[in-house]
Amino acid sequence: MKPAMTGKCFRGLDRTRLARTKKAYTTRRVAFDDARHLISGAVAPRPGDLVLARVDRIGHHAKLELRSGRRAQMYPGDEIVVSFGNRYAPDQFEALVGPDLAPCHLAAAGGIAASVTARHDKARKPTRITPLGLLGNGGGEVMNLADYALEPRATVHALPTVVVVGTAMNAGKTAVAASLVKGIESAGVAVGAAKITGTGAGGDPWRMIDAGATEVLDFTDAGYASTYGLGPRQVLAIFGTLIGHLAERGAQIAVVEIADGLFQKETQALLGATAFSRQIDAIIHAAQDAVGAVAGIQWMTAQQLPIAAISGVVTRSPLAIREVEGWSTLPVIETRALSDPAVGRRLWGPIVERARDLGDAEAAVEPGARPREKLAELLAG
Repeated sequence: MKPAMTGKCFRGLDRTRLARTKKAYTTRRVAFDDARHLISGAVAPRPGDLVLARVDRIGHHAKLELRSGRRAQMYPGDEIVVSFGNRYAPDQFEALVGPDLAPCHLAAAGGIAASVTARHDKARKPTRITPLGLLGNGGGEVMNLADYALEPRATVHALPTVVVVGTAMNAGKTAVAASLVKGIESAGVAVGAAKITGTGAGGDPWRMIDAGATEVLDFTDAGYASTYGLGPRQVLAIFGTLIGHLAERGAQIAVVEIADGLFQKETQALLGATAFSRQIDAIIHAAQDAVGAVAGIQWMTAQQLPIAAISGVVTRSPLAIREVEGWSTLPVIETRALSDPAVGRRLWGPIVERARDLGDAEAAVEPGARPREKLAELLAG
């Protein structure tokens, strides 16, 4: 055991005790065989640090999403392993990592420990937990999700990319992304999917898998429990890493979901970054209503972003579709229609052109190698 440091307490971790804990989705990449100690006392947790906690009071989240995806019922007295992290969810909570291991909350079912600072009036009080100690490895170092992340990658036009953004939570972004995946897959193209911002949870990635994505990654694969509070460079690095790995794993095109709404700080910073806009080919805007759709169009047009279509919850209403069409010439496409490859090809124009351009560039470097030109032919049908 590593000798105790000033203000910190190191205790051996019972392997049987650890095996009996409920382990959250956010910890799914962690090798728990590395865990040897519980570290407590005068220690300030960081986002991504792994913590053993006791459930004290059941609140909004009564179930914990496990590494397997199963939602396990929790009971007072249960011990769980989750990750410290911040959360931004206008329909539920804002939560921040505190300065110590004082009692806090389970801020998300996917396994986020933080202190809730604000909640929607329809959300119940958060589930209360008490951190029992941070998990430490054999060297006495606190284990963090970043220790198990994918190797970083830099994005240099790695894949033709369609991005799905939205006005807010529950605007239909994931449904739009899944329908896009299905439409592209049905066209005979290997499509990879990624979620680069948000709060760790398995529902969205598994929905992409169900839609036919050949590979699905999210920010937890890049070592983050959530992305709230990250700087633009960190979010861009997540984007580059996930797109790079999708390309290496055989994807021919990527569908990328960005969580929360256009006014969320990380979303605005990402969309406003030139380094990001250079890497994407088309944006589908998921909106809840006509006003949100039009406002999003205006903002993204001002940013010179390649917005290609409107979809999402707004398309459930023929009258709302009519309102949007009265203010914009962009196509308004019902979410489920995106799963039809014949409909989807209406969006592929910019992607096809970029695929051809990049195919030419690759051929100049390596004569005879034109995989993107082949992709262009597939997408053009």
